[in-house]
Amino acid sequence: MFSQKVVDVGGVKIGGKYPIVIQSMTNTDTSNVEKTLLQIERLKNSGAQIVRVSVRSKDDIQPFSEIVKKAKIPLVADIHFDYRLAIESIKAGASKVRINPGNIGSDVKIREIVKVAKDYNVTIRVGSNSGSIAKEFSDLPRHKALAESALKEVSLLEKEGFYDIVVSVKSVDAKETFEANKYLSGLIPYPFHIGVTEAGVFEDAVILSSAGLGSLLINDIGDTIRISISGDPLREVELAKDLLIALGLKKGLRVIACPTCARTEIDVESLAYEVKRILKGKEVKKNITIAVMGCVVNGPGEAKHSDIAIVGTKNGSAAIFLKGELYGTIKRNDIKEKLFEVIEVFQNS
Repeated sequence: MFSQKVVDVGGVKIGGKYPIVIQSMTNTDTSNVEKTLLQIERLKNSGAQIVRVSVRSKDDIQPFSEIVKKAKIPLVADIHFDYRLAIESIKAGASKVRINPGNIGSDVKIREIVKVAKDYNVTIRVGSNSGSIAKEFSDLPRHKALAESALKEVSLLEKEGFYDIVVSVKSVDAKETFEANKYLSGLIPYPFHIGVTEAGVFEDAVILSSAGLGSLLINDIGDTIRISISGDPLREVELAKDLLIALGLKKGLRVIACPTCARTEIDVESLAYEVKRILKGKEVKKNITIAVMGCVVNGPGEAKHSDIAIVGTKNGSAAIFLKGELYGTIKRNDIKEKLFEVIEVFQNS
């Protein structure tokens, strides 16, 4: 079940029946305002709806304040150790703060953060990951230890009468991430921020995140996501969008293709990549699945479950099917024009 509680992060609703929110995090030096703002803008234009920024010391507060004023997207201040940084970040305009109560210190310090968050109507994200399991839960199975550690942090905020909470439980293991969030989902009403932490470089992150996040989202767990990738955070947003589209949780274009066999009459891989390139960035009003098939023997039949199909033939042309019915035959050079045409026909049907 998706969360019952809805929180507002700078005008972006998270939880309840609202669409899954895509997040990412800057990896620029926060003190470099211009460079950080440029990356935030790129992330926004790519589809991120919320961006997290590290606030490492008091020296980051002034540039963070300037970044908040100029950014056209809600920003989350990422805080560790010093509770005063959370307070000053909220005052500087953060729409949400991410804290780890375990390294913030005493309940008094948590109370001070909560007091300011209430005054400024700012959401707080708490949780646990593989490196922040509370010692008292170390004898439990790891997924339960992760979940119980997060519950402990939630209880610290609830004790202060604070309920604008987002909870995050992440592991470096996809199955453990699933089990921890599944366990926790039946115990609290708050929105879940999901992800697999330290997922690695792109190809490894694709596998781990698809397994970990996909299994959760299929089970209706998760309200906002970040796919962690070592490197350019823009790829995190692009992969998150692709995952949500593949699961039918976001409107978009999905290109599928046959695995090829001896009957294949065209270079399916090349054509599929060409179609993806043609469609990159195209906005649509519906979820649309486009199939690229390699022959006329099985192509039309196997592609009936798709909305649009492109089926290759020996002479270099291709047949286009719309909802399983032949729409027309085209030359390779005319694919873009005809594909855009049939997409519009499908959207208006």
